[in-house]
Amino acid sequence: MRRAVLAITGLAAGTTALVVLKGAPGTSQVAQDLPADQASVVPGSSAAPGATPDPAASAGYPYPGASPSRTPNARTSTGARATTAPPQATTAAPKTTIRKVTGPVVSNKYGDVQVQITLSGTRIVNAVALELPRETAQSSLRSDKVDAAYSGTSGQVVRRQNANLDTVSGATYTSNSYKQSLQAAIDRA
Repeated sequence: MRRAVLAITGLAAGTTALVVLKGAPGTSQVAQDLPADQASVVPGSSAAPGATPDPAASAGYPYPGASPSRTPNARTSTGARATTAPPQATTAAPKTTIRKVTGPVVSNKYGDVQVQITLSGTRIVNAVALELPRETAQSSLRSDKVDAAYSGTSGQVVRRQNANLDTVSGATYTSNSYKQSLQAAIDRA
């Protein structure tokens, strides 16, 4: 039984290979009768001047115009090769809008915090602290830590795309105010 299945499979594969090879453009009467300016391009040959190269030929498909989605040996009732229309040009994707949204000023016992986010479409691409506590050297140092952790194009805001951020150690009030202003900016967006 197994031998019969293998024999039938081998016969089918051999027949398919013969049909594909016999259907190549260089061997059919239709391909040979084309005028010189419309000559088909055969892989390995030079293309006609001014002709655009066929990407299928460089991708290793058996003949020009072949691709995995086309039937390699489709013929019409007259024996001529069936052609498919070239792909229609698609409209350009809409331009992504870049916009900035500013959160409210959130106060805490060390000062005020205000955050602005930059969006490309619906994705946050940047976050900036417009206002941070700077009253004392200590509050300025803490604000710098918060700004370094959250803001910028590679900060937690951009990586996480939300206001669920890790609290900066030693700067809990400033971190929480930053998150509140950020969440309000996200809500406005």
